[in-house]
Amino acid sequence: MTENKEYSFFQSVERSFDKASKFTKWETGILEQIKACNSIYSMKFPVKMDDGRIEVIEAYRVQHSQHKSPCKGGIRFSLAVNQDEVMALAALMTYKCAIVNVPFGGGKGGIKINPRALSAYELEKITRRYTAELVKKNFIGPGIDVPAPDYGTGEQEMSWIVDTYNVMTNDINGDGCVTGKPVNQGGINGRKEATGLGVFFGTRECCDDAEDMKSVGLSRGIEGKTTIVQGLGNVGYHTAKFFMEGGAIITGIAEYEGGIYNPKGLDIDAVFNHRKKTGSILNYKGATKEFKNSSVGLEQECDILIPAALENQITSANISKIKAKIIAEGANGPTTPEAEEFFTKKGGIIIPDMYCNAGGV
Repeated sequence: MTENKEYSFFQSVERSFDKASKFTKWETGILEQIKACNSIYSMKFPVKMDDGRIEVIEAYRVQHSQHKSPCKGGIRFSLAVNQDEVMALAALMTYKCAIVNVPFGGGKGGIKINPRALSAYELEKITRRYTAELVKKNFIGPGIDVPAPDYGTGEQEMSWIVDTYNVMTNDINGDGCVTGKPVNQGGINGRKEATGLGVFFGTRECCDDAEDMKSVGLSRGIEGKTTIVQGLGNVGYHTAKFFMEGGAIITGIAEYEGGIYNPKGLDIDAVFNHRKKTGSILNYKGATKEFKNSSVGLEQECDILIPAALENQITSANISKIKAKIIAEGANGPTTPEAEEFFTKKGGIIIPDMYCNAGGV
């Protein structure tokens, strides 16, 4: 099986759309309009770093669809950010909002930085300048486009955004320009864990279907099912926590620095605290195996694999090594179309991201 290298992440989303659109009654022109990104804002701006040098920051905001307003979608901070990625993620947001029937169009933003390598002051300056650029071009606002936390961002970044927006506008509803704010600044209890809880609910519903479970040789229910989670960020951590509380056994955790495994189970809080203390999940005493290569962590024995990190983690290069019976997509676009086709033909079940990780919206 060979990987098709000729198309990008956005084209991969389009391929999935084309596959699904054959089952609809809509004419080609309407379908082409639904696929297209309506507005793309690419920007570069200078920021003075702590050491005095000027760095030019690359950033994006894409509004995929305004069929319902406002647009909704996170802002990610990552060196992997590029226009194609942000377009793909914005498109996925449109479809996700439609599937769970919330009245938003899809949007997404990204800043090409490594937040771990920057000071809090540098992050604040970059976030506020990015917000100012969005305000100037009318790319943010409670009725226009409402960002949220995503990979590399959280409550702190959202509070900087809402403060900058309120300083620059006279919008009486200004606090509604982002979601995922701290609770003491107008945020909502439960928002932080909402995406992870959605992954749990979506997978639980799948596992409660006797016919589906029989097709993969598993018993009904979450309880007792061995689970590997990729990503220990907001989504991955809360997903693993809810799975543990639901009776699943977290046998493996993978992060960018590597993976750990124990067939008898790992304590998610203990692993999280170990990583917070040491900066890595590796050398955790409760693990029986550890892998310097993160992708090897995904290839260990388990019933359920939950990629909850970045896109294109499961490809035709590693899908044949995946031993899970169920892939629950906690991340956006973690499985390529070829890998998905291979896995389902082999008899596995994929719970797609557009349903599985829609808890945030």
